[in-house]
Amino acid sequence: MESSRAARRNHRARPSRRRRLPYLALATVAVVGATAAGTVYVKAHAHSGPVSSAAAPSASASGSGEATVEPVTQPTADHDALLAKAMKSVTPAGDQKVSVAVLDLTSGESAAYGDGTFDTASIVKVDILAALLLQAQDAGRTLTATEKSYATTMIQNSDNDSATALWNLIGTADGLDAANKTFGLTGTTGGAGPLWGLTQTTAADQLTLLQQVFGDDSKLSAASQSYIQGLMKEIEADQQWGVSAAADGSKWALKNGWLARSTTGLWDVNSIGRVTGTDGDEYLVAVLSNGSTTQAKGITLIEAAAKAGVAAFAESADSSTSASATATATD
Repeated sequence: MESSRAARRNHRARPSRRRRLPYLALATVAVVGATAAGTVYVKAHAHSGPVSSAAAPSASASGSGEATVEPVTQPTADHDALLAKAMKSVTPAGDQKVSVAVLDLTSGESAAYGDGTFDTASIVKVDILAALLLQAQDAGRTLTATEKSYATTMIQNSDNDSATALWNLIGTADGLDAANKTFGLTGTTGGAGPLWGLTQTTAADQLTLLQQVFGDDSKLSAASQSYIQGLMKEIEADQQWGVSAAADGSKWALKNGWLARSTTGLWDVNSIGRVTGTDGDEYLVAVLSNGSTTQAKGITLIEAAAKAGVAAFAESADSSTSASATATATD
């Protein structure tokens, strides 16, 4: 027996078909269709005549022997509310603040929790590389051997000197901001001067950036996307934490950032990436935090948030699958 998640994916891929239904007596048939507002369940209250599955949702009863078709709209899930509910299990301590955004690549649904802007710390290195690749594309060239060397150590090892070299190559904050305008980021501002780690961003914007790296509708070429993805899958061993906590084993690609602020002594700890959940679906996840007294406490916080975010979507999808299966059982 196939799993409920596999059944959901197969159900979406199954071609529509038209067939006549047999005579029905005192039965109810549910036909499922999609609208912009959600899922429409069409109830056919049969009397004593043949009913065709091709009946339009607007049809109505016109005497005994004919079906009465009533469109009933089932609202789509409020994923922001589901994520907020899931985040109740995550308890920030002291001055800790956390924000998370999740996109289910299977369903296309997304949600965000928390507000305000955060220091990027080293997660901006993905943005720096994306900006460099976009500039190279526009110039009709590929990256040089030196640029590739910087990119590798910047992403896989989180090397700061390499990040500074590429930050300067893209034109510092101006270059980053110009690329982000193309990518569709609206709440991110490059750090002043050489301070790329103090770039300000939101979890929602980081989700938009991840869509540029992993999504189908991207300003980056397929080759550029594949290049960044490959580096994000080969993070050095002691940096393999963060959103990967929500993944099924090693099915992840990520970049983390951590920074102790000199003004407060408190830590910024962030993580962005793609994970394959235990349900088999792929998720883009961005978790930002600040105010942790130690890096370890920040890691614990963002890993809990990543797990809660992915779990909220998995639970929602399972509930939708069960409801759909029940509604169509008599089709």
